[in-house]
Amino acid sequence: QVQLVESGGGLVQPGGSLRLSCAASGRIFSIDGVGWYRQAPGKQRELVAGFTSGGPTNYADSVKGRFTLSLDNAKNAMYLQMNSLKPEDTAVYYCNARLTYDGGRGYRSDDYWGQGTQVTVSS
Repeated sequence: QVQLVESGGGLVQPGGSLRLSCAASGRIFSIDGVGWYRQAPGKQRELVAGFTSGGPTNYADSVKGRFTLSLDNAKNAMYLQMNSLKPEDTAVYYCNARLTYDGGRGYRSDDYWGQGTQVTVSS
């Protein structure tokens, strides 16, 4: 079964750092696009960082210079390193990936979401 499992959220003081992880499981052939999104209470889900295969990584203006998205193809995992965290970064963070996998009757490509992980920045 193909799925994305997130980890790494928690409570951190302003100015601190966290690293979110998102691991893809199943018979993964390739990860063709990755995105990290967040949703704060009462707000719409927004793209924090993302890229499609072969393209540049795009960051929301609010996180440029502080957040870094990375991908480890060998581990089928993606990460979001978050530094200099601010209270306004508080949200549930979701990973999203376009995965190509062996569906049993040939390869398929579908979008998957992680379960979400809470990040709270507060003193």
